[in-house]
Amino acid sequence: MAHDHRQDHKHGEGHDHRGNDREQRHGHGHDHGDIDWAEMAPLLESQAELFTPLYERALNWLAKEVTEPGLIVDAGSGPGVIACLFAETFPGARVVAVDGSAPLLERAGDRAARQGAADRFDTLAGDLPEVLGELDYPADLLWASRSVHHLGDQAAALAACAERLAPGGTLAVMEGGLAPRFLPRDIGFGRPGLQARIDAVEEERFGLMRAELPGSVAVVEDWQALLASAGLRHTRSRTFLLDLPAPATDRARAYVTDALTRTREVLGEYLDADDRATLDRLLDADDRASVHHRPDVFVLAAHTVHAAVRPV
Repeated sequence: MAHDHRQDHKHGEGHDHRGNDREQRHGHGHDHGDIDWAEMAPLLESQAELFTPLYERALNWLAKEVTEPGLIVDAGSGPGVIACLFAETFPGARVVAVDGSAPLLERAGDRAARQGAADRFDTLAGDLPEVLGELDYPADLLWASRSVHHLGDQAAALAACAERLAPGGTLAVMEGGLAPRFLPRDIGFGRPGLQARIDAVEEERFGLMRAELPGSVAVVEDWQALLASAGLRHTRSRTFLLDLPAPATDRARAYVTDALTRTREVLGEYLDADDRATLDRLLDADDRASVHHRPDVFVLAAHTVHAAVRPV
C-alpha cells in the first residue's frame, strides 16, 4: 500500500511525514533534527486525538488475539495518546511509552496520570531500536506506529523489536495505508487534483529522506514478509478507516488547516506556482473559499497495521 507519510509526524501517533505527521512526530522536510518537539506537542496531541476512533478499532482488533498482556511497549510513542489508549484497552497491563523526545514523554506521563493509569505507566527515553534493550523484561505486545520507516535498516529494526518480545508476544507495526483526503478533486479554483500532486511530491521527498538515513537499506516494503524474516509467525494485516464527512467539525477543520499549512511550508518550493497559489487561497482565513469556511471539507484516511507473533 502507499505510504501515508502525511500522517506521521512521527510520534507514534502517527508522526506524519507529509508535512504534518499529521499526527505525530517527524516533520515534513524529513529534517527531524531541528524540530522543537515541546512546541509541536500540542499539535501532535490534537491530531492524534482526532484519529482516536481509528486507533481504538486497531487496538480492539489486537485485543482479540492478545489476551491479558503483562507489558505493552509503544515504540515511538510521541505525546502518548495511543499509549494511554493501550492502558485503557488492557487495564491489567503495564505500559511503557518509548520515544527520543523528553518533552513528548513528559506529556505522555501527564496524560496517563490524568486518566488514572500513572501507577502502571512508565516512559523510556532513547533512540530506537537500541533503547528497547533497556526494558526490564520482554514485552507481550510491542507497538510501533510509523516509527520503523524513520530507521535506516527497517528489517534490522524489526528484528531488534522481535528480540524484545516474550515467547508468544505480538509485534504490531502501523505502516502504509492511504494518503488522507480533505477536499473534492475539483475545489472550484486552481487545477483539479491538488492533493494527488502533493502526494507525488511527498513520495519523492520521502524517498530522499529514506535514502539519507544512516545505514539506509532499500527493501521491498512487504511488511508481512519483513515480519516473517524477523522470525515471527502468524503474520496478518488489517486497514482501519477514519471517515469524518463534511461538514467538518471545528476539530477536523483545524486539523486540515494545520496539515495544509505544514504542507505549504515544507513542500511549497517543490510545487508549481499555480498549486502554491491554490494552497495560499485555501489557507486565507479571509477567503470564503478557504478551508476555514468552505462546507465541503472532510477527513478521510486509512492506516494499516501489520502484526505477527514470536514463536513459543
